[in-house]
Amino acid sequence: MSMDLCAEIHRSFDDRYTRYARDSLDELPDSFTITDPHIPGHPIVFASPGFLKLTGYDRCEVLGQTAAIFQGPRTSRRSVMEIREAVREERNAQVSLLNYRRDGTPFWMLFSVCPVFSGDGGAVFHFVAVQVPLHKKEGSSVRDFGFGCCRKEVCADSLSELGRACSVEQVLERDVIELEREEPCQASDEEKRSAVTAMDRIFSVLTHFSEATGRLVCRKRCSIPDVGLLSTSLIISLGRIKQSFVLTNPHLPDMPIVYVSDAFLKLTDKGKH
Repeated sequence: MSMDLCAEIHRSFDDRYTRYARDSLDELPDSFTITDPHIPGHPIVFASPGFLKLTGYDRCEVLGQTAAIFQGPRTSRRSVMEIREAVREERNAQVSLLNYRRDGTPFWMLFSVCPVFSGDGGAVFHFVAVQVPLHKKEGSSVRDFGFGCCRKEVCADSLSELGRACSVEQVLERDVIELEREEPCQASDEEKRSAVTAMDRIFSVLTHFSEATGRLVCRKRCSIPDVGLLSTSLIISLGRIKQSFVLTNPHLPDMPIVYVSDAFLKLTDKGKH
């Protein structure tokens, strides 16, 4: 992780919460991550000990990364697109999702995502994602399709055994067909309640430590008309532009600045807020 990205991740928390927020979040028993859509790529800026235990990663390996590192050949593209659509529309979403641990083993989880809104304007500052491990019913299992996996477990001997019977491409195609036939693991009522309880605990911490800074966050957007807020999807797109620039809203009094690029902040040595 670059020094610039590391600094952005720290500012992502320090600008909104007190320095005790991370310690309190670390004490929660739940598996969850917090991401920042204002940083290019929408990376993870916080990962709980429960999440690290669930996935087998170290925190230094996760911060600054995107959720793509946990996905694999059996991760449902439809579910991923459903999550992305919820992020784009800045709303809650909950799906059953198959992800991969650091050692390559797949596991089912109930993935719940919720935007963190500013209490004084309704802008989205972060997204909280809670992961509740799911237990498949007896008689079903998470099958491994070795040749469909892009990790390094595929050995040369296994490939040579295929001979002329079929090409690697044919094996991959067969795996995809099998994956599409597999039914997703459904969350029980208890697992759904666990996700709700975890989200409540997380927002309780975020709200408390944002009050102390005077920059309150909340789970629901405040109804303030004509504030000229930029959508998360637009902010993510603007974040990919490397030039120095600002955007203003001519429809608001005094035509205030509504977006500032990272290059402009470096040029002027000013904070985004």
